[in-house]
Amino acid sequence: MLENLLDIELLTKTYFPERKGPLTALKDLNFSVADGELVSLVGPSGCGKSTFINLACGIAQPTSGRILLRGRPITEPIKDVGIAFQAPILLEWRTVLTNVLLPIEILERKVRPSHREHARKLIKLVGLAGFEDAYPRELSGGMQQRVSICRALIHDPSFLLMDEPFGALDAMTRDKMNKELLRIWDEAKKTLIFITHNIAEAVFLSDRVVVLTGRPGTVRGIVRIDSPRPRDPTGSEFKSIEARIRDLIGEAHEDADR
Repeated sequence: MLENLLDIELLTKTYFPERKGPLTALKDLNFSVADGELVSLVGPSGCGKSTFINLACGIAQPTSGRILLRGRPITEPIKDVGIAFQAPILLEWRTVLTNVLLPIEILERKVRPSHREHARKLIKLVGLAGFEDAYPRELSGGMQQRVSICRALIHDPSFLLMDEPFGALDAMTRDKMNKELLRIWDEAKKTLIFITHNIAEAVFLSDRVVVLTGRPGTVRGIVRIDSPRPRDPTGSEFKSIEARIRDLIGEAHEDADR
């Protein structure tokens, strides 16, 4: 049985904006993520997924509850996490290689030959060997996101947070990137929390799908997916799991409207 890497325990985050009443983004969020697991978070807009990312990174602190990383509470910004956002956010004046190495420059202040070797291995892992000296303007959207994934992995974090990383891509490229992500995840052996609005994407990728309610976000249900990979999105089992998640999201909407 795999050990838990992350334990989210009754996590609540309330904001207190000026001239307005308190706004609770997350309330009593409770689930765990096993070491090496791929877990997706899905839910309606405004359910607190972005707030969860800030809390998991230690950028923000919970109002109550906690997140444990290997049994220790996250109480400040941590280095042991890699993040990939919806937009690649690459620096236009840097090459693929130097964009990937940027976190090393920030965290360690010095890029060593071993870092460059590791970066080149990651670039090869994501299928961009030969593009080390290319600039972002010379890359497609999917290629830019691969660079973003390399950058998230370069400092060898324990887990990755991916915030709708393929949401801006066309459908064909998105499908291709989902397949590539599974290959990269399998080879890199990293724990991955994947945030998406796309239910089919979550079913295709995940070991488990955590369904959140509308604001304040809490866990409506957790769906375990035991189907072997690669999964056929046209298959009956796939469609059944997809429908179950849609039902949970529908119930979450109903609860929010009451």
